[in-house]
Amino acid sequence: MHSPLLQKYLPRVQEDLTATYSRDLAKWLLIAPIIGVITGVAITGLAVVILRKMWPAVLGYYLGHHWAIVPGLMAGFLVTGLIMQFLTPDPNEHSTEEIIRSYHEHEGELDLRPFVPKVLAAITTVGSGGSSAMEGPAIYVGASIGSWLWKRLRRLRLTERDRRIMLICGAAAGISAIFRAPLTGIVFALEMPYKDDLAHEALVPSLIASVVSYVTLGSFLNEAPIFDFASSSTFTRTDLYWCALLGLIIGLIAMAFVVTFRRMRGYVVRNRMPHWLKLVIGGAGTGLCGVLFLWLYPGKLVPIGPNYEAVPLILNYAHSTTELLTFCVLKMVATLCTLCAGGVSAMFVPLFLAGGSIGVAFAQTVVHSPALELYAAVGMASFISAAYKTPLAAVVFVAEATGGHAFIVPALIGAAVAYAVSGDASASADQRLHEVRRPAD
Repeated sequence: MHSPLLQKYLPRVQEDLTATYSRDLAKWLLIAPIIGVITGVAITGLAVVILRKMWPAVLGYYLGHHWAIVPGLMAGFLVTGLIMQFLTPDPNEHSTEEIIRSYHEHEGELDLRPFVPKVLAAITTVGSGGSSAMEGPAIYVGASIGSWLWKRLRRLRLTERDRRIMLICGAAAGISAIFRAPLTGIVFALEMPYKDDLAHEALVPSLIASVVSYVTLGSFLNEAPIFDFASSSTFTRTDLYWCALLGLIIGLIAMAFVVTFRRMRGYVVRNRMPHWLKLVIGGAGTGLCGVLFLWLYPGKLVPIGPNYEAVPLILNYAHSTTELLTFCVLKMVATLCTLCAGGVSAMFVPLFLAGGSIGVAFAQTVVHSPALELYAAVGMASFISAAYKTPLAAVVFVAEATGGHAFIVPALIGAAVAYAVSGDASASADQRLHEVRRPAD
């Protein structure tokens, strides 16, 4: 039962909230679609340049000329380093980290003067073969558009809180477009600022912007899932137990990886070596990982680049457990070399691939199950959940990006266990615990 005080004031509070929500909704019905359209067009251009033009040509040349991998990556990373060192105010501030820091510390305000150099640096990092993903530049581009539009739409009496919402709104639109997964864009952007909560205030605007951005990209490019693979519609109770164990194993591996990444990244940032030289060394390390794997296992699978093509190669062709685990280890090492050195991007897809490789190896060796796709999906969701502290986004991403909607329940179990055992370790140094503000006495 409600107390007399609640019975007296609750209807009035509900009425006030409804009125406020209605005003906000009208405002976001105008602003969010604009963010979605502009972001969708921008990400379409980015995807065409890197994923349709640059990387396929570079990958084809690398596979035909293994000797070119190391010098090619060193050259690409040299360009990235020179751009970041001489054309940006802080070469260590970019991608997802800059957006999270802006959300928490600068009310969503971004310095947009180095926008073009940072986008170019992302293109040279990923396009030359850096072991990194497209969500870094996509989040940065989308969030920058949101922050930029806030200044252009001040006549709508937007507040600083609105700028933070527009920042997250743009980030969601960027993820939605680059992964062709609108629900993933919404959930990941809302989970991104916090380890243990969501940025609730950005829910409705992010929903609108993500859908509009997705539709915008779809009007230019194919809307099919980017990692499409067949999924079984059934799983047993025993499979769920195995999925929990897989989540436990991957959670511990992810925690070790994240701690290593954070320490290495901190050391590189503190080192006084020129930024371009750090990246050249990182490019050499990344390239050596690719050459070593191709020397051990000649073929089309290689642990460098954005690696979208690696998912069907892992799932649709027979690979030994040793090869899969070697790919996983070298993919993680290549990612450390790329991002710890200062590569301008992020690690969503590298973690996705590492988890998928472990999942397939686990299914082959431990479970002896023919349902490789099931354990691959659980491994993918578990690694992303543990490393990024985004369990919901991890599961939704696996469902949307792979087309494996039948795997949601097992993936939820694996992701939850991995999230729990990995503790507070996060790939993002700026991701925070959500502190609940108590009313003053």
